[in-house]
Parts: sequence; structure tokens; C-alpha cells
Amino acid sequence: MEPKTLGIWKSFASKPGGKWAFSRLICLKAPYFGSIKPLFVELRPEYSEVHIKKRRAVLNHIGTVHAIAMCNMAELAAGVMTDVTIPPTHRWIPKGMTVRYLEKAESNLRAIAIPASPLKLGSAGEYAVNVDVVNTNNIKVFTASITMWVSPKR
Repeated sequence: MEPKTLGIWKSFASKPGGKWAFSRLICLKAPYFGSIKPLFVELRPEYSEVHIKKRRAVLNHIGTVHAIAMCNMAELAAGVMTDVTIPPTHRWIPKGMTVRYLEKAESNLRAIAIPASPLKLGSAGEYAVNVDVVNTNNIKVFTASITMWVSPKR
């Protein structure tokens, strides 16, 4: 059985404005993510790509995209990728995140989330996800390693 979120993505993504509508739905489910106005560009098991625009609301005092906006973007990409990767019989929650700021984020950004290793389902366990954030020149400005706790639904 396909994860519910993946089914919604598949029904929306090919329609005009569908990726935008899907992104807004995700932000309705988890409102804090709406602060960065994300756009899902691609989503499938073991892969997620999210874009954000450099705009005043996500800037820091030096005019670059704020570190926490990139953390928010990384957690969103990793979380939704995890959601469409695990079976509907399981649930997930972020357990920890380690980040590295590599360059100033001076443009629109793209986050790509992929598993650090294949998913191993058992009673409960950790699932590591790597997220790279790149600028419009495809230069990596930020990386995150996010540990998800995956367990069977109660």
C-alpha cells in the first residue's frame, strides 16, 4: 500500500499549480513550515526536493538566508521524504539534527533529501537522512544529517 502523502503528491504534481497546492497542504498540516513558503519540486520514496526563494522574511541581519530558515527547509525535505518512504503502518518523528553552514546563502535555495542508508524496518529504530542545500549556482551552502525515529503506529 502506498503512503497517503505520496498518493496526494501524485494526484497534484502533474496538474497546473499542483506542486504549489501540495506544498500549501503540507504547511497546513505543519504550519511552522509555512514561514519559509516552500515549494516541493520532486517527491518520491528516498528523494525529496524543496525550493525556497530568498525574500525579506527569511533573511538575517546581513541579508543572507537565515540559518534557521535553512534548518526548517532541511527538516521539511527530510520529513516528507521519510513520510513517503516508510510504509503506512509506521510513523516517524525527528530525533536529532546536525548541521554545517558552508557558504553564505545569497540566492534562492534548493534542498535535496536522501537516506544516508537503506531503511531497515523493525519494531522501532533510527533512520538517518542527509540533506544538502545548494544555491542557484549549484554550490552547496548547507548540509544536515537528520535522525528520524521510525516506529510502528500504535
